[in-house]
Amino acid sequence: MTFDDLNSLGVKREPFLFIVDFKAQNIIAFPLCELEANDIEFCIDENYKTKEHADFLEKKGADFSEYKKKFDFVIEKIKAGETYLLNLTQPSFIKTPLSLKEIFWCANAQYKLRYKDEFVCFSPEKFIRIEDSKISTFPMKGTIDASITNAKESILANQKEMAEHVMVVDLLRNDLSIVAKKVRVEKFRYVHEIEAGVKKLLHVSSRISGDVGEDWPERIGDILKALLPAGSISGAPKKSTLEIIDAVEGYERGFFSGVFGVYDGKTLDSAVMIRFVQKSQEGYIYKSGGGITLDSDAQSEYNELLDKVYLP
Repeated sequence: MTFDDLNSLGVKREPFLFIVDFKAQNIIAFPLCELEANDIEFCIDENYKTKEHADFLEKKGADFSEYKKKFDFVIEKIKAGETYLLNLTQPSFIKTPLSLKEIFWCANAQYKLRYKDEFVCFSPEKFIRIEDSKISTFPMKGTIDASITNAKESILANQKEMAEHVMVVDLLRNDLSIVAKKVRVEKFRYVHEIEAGVKKLLHVSSRISGDVGEDWPERIGDILKALLPAGSISGAPKKSTLEIIDAVEGYERGFFSGVFGVYDGKTLDSAVMIRFVQKSQEGYIYKSGGGITLDSDAQSEYNELLDKVYLP
């Protein structure tokens, strides 16, 4: 499957689901009527009702000393001017009695996807939405434990978090300008609460929009190709940052931090595939991470990486 194939599906106005990996090299797409036969499930619901469940995940994160080496490598690259924001991710092994199908149905999230018996994601992060001729993207950057006193005020006042968010908004605004006209930041740094297993997290997002033209369904593949990998889970400048990610992470992200979405014949809605569980020969792997800037603290970033390993 190629991005041109997605264009062809759009030309037909045929509703379909698409899945693209982090490097935008592997593309999967199926007409919606064929999902059940191919053992694929998805759910997109902004107004989902929270289901109570036990904490089913036992996690074992990457060793901090090993993470610190990678963190320090990234900081040196920042000092050398090769990147100024890099999303550093790592895998954690988890144990759970649940199958991927059970995890899918158990999780509370706006965007959920299960692909066969290979992986499941339950993402809080919207990627792009296109309706009529308007395209919008919603970069999420900034996370804090909601139980902390004055958590909302704290994260909005945090200069490191502010700088990181501004970088991502600037990157996504430039990306959107490749495929749209009249690009503007409609809403800057708004806070929303996410269920994170036994705790609640606050995330900071912005909304950037532009005019993509009425013929956008015929260019769905071109639009995705221009925007991927998503800036919020790669970094900036994108090209050199992706090269550093390849050098430092030490594992393949695969479909983690790629995107999935649905074109229903009229609108397109999609999500960044974070909060991601993958089945491997060694067991379940949960992939997570966070943005690194010059002001980042290794222990804090490591803690955030572990905080993101949860079943919402």
